[in-house]
Amino acid sequence: MSESNEPKTRFAGTYFDRDGVLQASRVAGIFAWIALAVYLFTSLTSFTQFMIQFLSGLFFQKGMAGIDVVSFFTPYLIQPLPGLLYFSGLKFVQHALLILLDIEDNTRRAARK
Repeated sequence: MSESNEPKTRFAGTYFDRDGVLQASRVAGIFAWIALAVYLFTSLTSFTQFMIQFLSGLFFQKGMAGIDVVSFFTPYLIQPLPGLLYFSGLKFVQHALLILLDIEDNTRRAARK
């Protein structure tokens, strides 16, 4: 990143390496999108495989009720939820780091005055 032109103060802040915090924030954001993409891809692949098997008649049994057919689909609707939770958690970490960095910068500016 760029060096700060502001004068140094004796304020012992939380983050001593601003560039390291920004890099960690970017890495958390990248991992969030990677986790979401992996979970969505695997969910889509397994759902496609299930639909091929379901439409070919592999899962049909004589005397099945409509609720039994619906119960076949529920695991595939729930499968991407962990990916969404990982995505949300990593995005929270990314934005929390940026907010904490802003708080420290504001505190340093206030200490100079």
